[in-house]
Amino acid sequence: EVQLVESGGGLVQPGGSLRLSCAASGFAFSTWTMNWVRQAPGKGLEWVSAISSGGASTRYADSVKGRFTTSRDNAKNTLYLQMNSLKPEDTAVYYCAVSDYRGQGTQVTVSS
Repeated sequence: EVQLVESGGGLVQPGGSLRLSCAASGFAFSTWTMNWVRQAPGKGLEWVSAISSGGASTRYADSVKGRFTTSRDNAKNTLYLQMNSLKPEDTAVYYCAVSDYRGQGTQVTVSS
């Protein structure tokens, strides 16, 4: 059974940073491209970033490029999202995702 458990969300002031984690189990984590997606209040899902199975290749949405960095530790079956220079418009529930699966999400709120 695929399980994805996100953590690390919270309330942060504009300009602040957070690091999200996603613990994966139930599938061959090291062989899959992993994604982060988010859903802001009242809006649909927005793709945020992707990282290749070995971690050598990453892609980002224009809205987060230069501020967010995704990484992974295949030895620990864990995906990360380092978020810097956070803006109020980054407020959303953040999910890690693989294929058709995603976790329960972690709330990120950017507000003063």
